[in-house]
Amino acid sequence: MSEAYIPLQIIDLHEDGFHPLLNIKLFDKNFKVVLDTGASRTAFDRQLLLEANSLADIIASERLSTGLGTNSMESATALIKQLQIGTFIIPEIEVAVLDLSTINVAYRELGHPEVLGVIGSDILMRYNAVIDFGQQVLILK
Repeated sequence: MSEAYIPLQIIDLHEDGFHPLLNIKLFDKNFKVVLDTGASRTAFDRQLLLEANSLADIIASERLSTGLGTNSMESATALIKQLQIGTFIIPEIEVAVLDLSTINVAYRELGHPEVLGVIGSDILMRYNAVIDFGQQVLILK
């Protein structure tokens, strides 16, 4: 079983903790995402996803998403044909599609880069993730 060692960029949220960021490649474009062990699913921002690929197949969902400070956020899903996290390639994954613009507004105010969304526990569990904050690396198997 091969392992991929993916560097983490730890950003300081100024008195409000830290977020680990990862570089991913989607639709042959590079993005930053938050590594979020508290997120049950990987989720991308609707607007940024459509800007990356206007033909992204976004399907409305009957479910309401919970978390992110609300339990009534409208949700959709998208089937991503290839997601590259560092050197690790996930051939196909269904992701949640949400309005995550408030996260990017907060990041900009703190001087941090915009993020496409979050890598959640669906990917972390499926690929036996190990997160090493000391070495600032994510290991996927």
